[in-house]
Parts: sequence; C-alpha cells; structure tokens
Amino acid sequence: MLFPYLSTPSGLSEWFSDDVNSRGEKFTFIWDGEERSAMRLSKKTDKFIRFQWEDDVEEENNYFFEFKIQVDELTNDASLIITDFSDEEEIEEDKLLWESQVNELLHTIGS
Repeated sequence: MLFPYLSTPSGLSEWFSDDVNSRGEKFTFIWDGEERSAMRLSKKTDKFIRFQWEDDVEEENNYFFEFKIQVDELTNDASLIITDFSDEEEIEEDKLLWESQVNELLHTIGS
C-alpha cells in the first residue's frame, strides 16, 4: 500500500509536492508554481525508489534521495527509511522538512 505513494506521480503529489508529472524516468515536482526535475535512478517494487535531482546530474554530484521500505519479519511492521544529501548548514532544516513531509504522508495513508 505504501509504495505507490513513493513511486507514482499521483501518490507523490498527495504528500510530497503540490503536483508531479513524469515522462519515462524524468519526474517533475511542483511546489508553489516552481518546478524541480529529478531522474529516477532505480526502483525495486515494494522495496525502494531512488531519484537524483537534475541539477546534481548537471553538476556531476553523486547525490540522490531514496525512499526505502523495510518490513520487520517478526512483527510485519513497515518502516520508511529516507536517504537524502544536504549541505552541512542545511541539515537541521532538511530534517524538519522531511519530518513534516512524513507526517503528511502518515496523515494521507491514515496512520
């Protein structure tokens, strides 16, 4: 149930950004009328999806952001692990942003 919210334009637009469009491997995220594009680098259905912002591609940075679902075999509880790269001076701000986004996701899926 969680993976479509992490991997599809309609799912991502419910919690991550105002709107999302995709064409092949390219995803365009829209916030307050501003667009930012990312390439989907890899995906394993129901496990993880990894994106790289286009400006990181152009600057030849190896940065990416990834959503990974980890399921505990004993309890069947699912955890969402987010990996993102931030400049050192932006780490705390980015943590707060992700916390807010994940809370929006939890609200959206009814958890």
